[in-house]
Amino acid sequence: MNGKLVLKIIIDVCMTICLLLLMPYSLLGEVAHEWIGIAMFVLFIVHHILNRKWITAMAKGKYTVIRAIQTVLVIVLLILMIGSMASGILLSENIFKAIRIHGIAMQARQVHMFCAYWGFVCMSLHLGIHWNMIVVMVGRLFDKHSRIRSVLAKVLAFLAAGYGVYAFYRRQILSYLFMQVHFVFYDYTENVIWFIFDYVMAMSLIVFIGYYTSKLLRSKKTEKRGV
Repeated sequence: MNGKLVLKIIIDVCMTICLLLLMPYSLLGEVAHEWIGIAMFVLFIVHHILNRKWITAMAKGKYTVIRAIQTVLVIVLLILMIGSMASGILLSENIFKAIRIHGIAMQARQVHMFCAYWGFVCMSLHLGIHWNMIVVMVGRLFDKHSRIRSVLAKVLAFLAAGYGVYAFYRRQILSYLFMQVHFVFYDYTENVIWFIFDYVMAMSLIVFIGYYTSKLLRSKKTEKRGV
């Protein structure tokens, strides 16, 4: 494994951790939230610099369904990330408080919430579409293929996705995605670990959907080639 690939993996892992830590906003505190948000944005920029060859090749070659989905996700994520950062700066009461514009807090909060939750979904989908790379890398750590290990991994994936459905309901994520409520509700007596755990499981559900959807699309592409 070359150094650049290792760096990409580290950046992606750090981005995933930051994403999960951004969700329990009030439970971690405003200052921590703002610093984690800045770290997330910096990592996002570094991620795109490291993957600039893919970006410069966007206008080249033939587009398959899976490539089109990947491209749309990248563009949407870029818009959501910019929207989240810009609205976050306008809402800041600590790091960027000098930039805060009075009278637009409600609108900025709605934009921030919309971008944050759809960003969570889109980043999880993006991860799911590329999950096959992780599966291959993990598989290389073992000398031999194990059917038991493969079945166990699938069972755990299904269990995580199943709990993810419950986590979506419990945390009212759909309500936030479709702006049915304009404020995220937190139970301040709850341990933040359990809150993050539920969001890990919600992410697992979206990764699961992204992985198996991309796997289905790639298998159909292979079938067409064989015809």
